[in-house]
Amino acid sequence: QVQLVESGGGLVQPGGSLRLSCAASGFTVDYYGIGWFRQAPGKEREGVSSINWAEGSTYYADSVKGRFTISRDNAKNTVYLQMNSLKPEDTAVYYCSAAPKYGSTWYVRPLSDESYHYWGQGTQVTVSS
Repeated sequence: QVQLVESGGGLVQPGGSLRLSCAASGFTVDYYGIGWFRQAPGKEREGVSSINWAEGSTYYADSVKGRFTISRDNAKNTVYLQMNSLKPEDTAVYYCSAAPKYGSTWYVRPLSDESYHYWGQGTQVTVSS
């Protein structure tokens, strides 16, 4: 059974940092891209970052480049999203997702939610003073 479990969300002041974790199980991660998406109230879901688990190549939305870093820990089957210099507009529910690299559009559209098959439950990030 595929499971993606996010953790690490919370309330942080503008300029602060948070690290989100996504623990993956039930599938062979080497064959997948793992992405982070977010959705703010009244807005469409937005692709934030993605990583090719096997190769380590990474992708970022322009809105988070230079502030967010995605990484993985092979031993723990966990993907992290380090978020620095947080802004109020980063407030959203953040979701972890998994896309099969083969048989999907992941290689062409790594930040499109249409490429992803599995989703976690989400974790709330609130940036406010």
